[in-house]
Parts: sequence; C-alpha cells; structure tokens
Amino acid sequence: MNGPGRQGAKRGPARPALLRALAAALPLAVAGCAGYDPGKLDIDRSIQAKSQSSRVDFIVLHYTSTDNEASLRILSEGNVSSHYLITDHPRPRVYQLVDENRRAWHAGVSSWYGRAGVNSASIGVEIVNAGKRDDGWAPYSPRQVAVLATLLRDIIARHRIKPHNIVGHSDVAPQRKIDPGPLFPWKQLAEQGIGRWYDEESARRYELDFEAQGLPDAAWVQEQLGRVGYEAPRSGVLDPATRNVLAAFQMRYRPERHDGEPDARTLGILKALP
Repeated sequence: MNGPGRQGAKRGPARPALLRALAAALPLAVAGCAGYDPGKLDIDRSIQAKSQSSRVDFIVLHYTSTDNEASLRILSEGNVSSHYLITDHPRPRVYQLVDENRRAWHAGVSSWYGRAGVNSASIGVEIVNAGKRDDGWAPYSPRQVAVLATLLRDIIARHRIKPHNIVGHSDVAPQRKIDPGPLFPWKQLAEQGIGRWYDEESARRYELDFEAQGLPDAAWVQEQLGRVGYEAPRSGVLDPATRNVLAAFQMRYRPERHDGEPDARTLGILKALP
C-alpha cells in the first residue's frame, strides 16, 4: 500500500541515521572553517576561457620634439607617458616606460573609426625626433626606423593588430597634432608589411579621372575621410576643421604636399585607400 501512513513508516527509521551522519561531519566542517580567511582571495587560474582577445587594438606613433634626456624625463616624470620610447642614439635604445597591460597617457582627446579615447585600447610609441624646425622637418635615422620596425612587428604579432589601426598621433587627433610628421616612413614600413598603404596604380587611375571630370565636392571628401578612419566634419563645406583632417591624411599618404587643399592626386589616393 502506498498511502501516507505507509510512507511515514518507511522514513521514520532513516532520521536517526541522518542525524548521526551530520554529527560526524560537523567537526570536519568546523575544522575547515577555522583555517578559512574570507579576507584572502584564493583564485584558481588553472582554466582559461577560449573566447578572449587582447584589449589592445591600436598602435599610435609619435615624435617627442625634444632630445633623449628631456624625452625620457618628460615621459617618465611628467603628466604624459608612452609605453615605449626609442632614442636617437647612434645605437638607438628602447625604453619600456609603461606595461602594455596598463594605459599610458599619450594620445589625449582622440578618435579612430568612431572609437573615442584611443588611450584605453592602444600602445603608444614615442620616437626621439625634433619634429618641425626652423629649417624644415627633422629626419628619422635609418637605425631608428629599423629598431621601430622590429618593435612594431613584435607588438603586432602579440596583439594581432590590424594594418589600418597602426596610426600616427595626427591621424587620431588631426585638429591639434602633427606628429609623427611628413618625414615619417609610412611607405617604407608598409613595404615591410607594417601598416596600411594604397594601391598606387588605382590611385593614379582615379587621379586621371578627377583631372578629366573635375573634383568631387566637400561632402564627398568628408565622407571618404570618415570611411578610412578619420574623424571629419560632415558639414558639406571645406572648412578649417576639414582641411586639418585632409592635411593629416596628406602628411601620411602624400607627404610632399600637406596643405589641406584637395587636388586630383590627394583625392585619387583617398579613393584608392582600402
């Protein structure tokens, strides 16, 4: 029979056995709690999730506009910093000033492909270089460039950084910055597989088209600058802010002319850039 009375008869004898088991286990539990300190974390890191990636999406390149000693002092003791500094000694030295897992203060107010605050997801590399001087722009030494290329390849491989996310300070902050300047060897690095470049044959073809048909309007220029990552106004007017962005683009891809003036060659390069 399966009525309530029958079930109760079966459960009754089990209760003393359960109580005896609990009584036996209690001293062991108390002993375990005696050595437990909730103020000390015991984190098990033996299992790592497959679904993860680096927090670093960008590399931002700068020049310091001062000498080795001043650059090192400013970047280590001042209100700005970078992850790496490359000196201009005959044998350039690389300093790591900030751990890659921490944020360095190098880009400031910035944006790339609509993502603001580039500092939070970037590695900053400063290169000792005087920048713009009274007699023109200071060149980068071949040894500096070679050391930089080695460093960049290492960072790119570890963080899987995409070519279009290797940028200059002027790319992410075109309204207020001009570094690393028009003498920075973007094309040379791209030929080594570092960073983005355009198809020169396509650019020349588009240039000839623009010469024959006329230049597109300011709205087209602004849209295309946004397409390739720059934060550009969408006013439809070739205003000073748009010229600043176009000048930053020219410094990188057409360094022999960077006046912010649209012409057939500049816009041909812009259209050809992937």
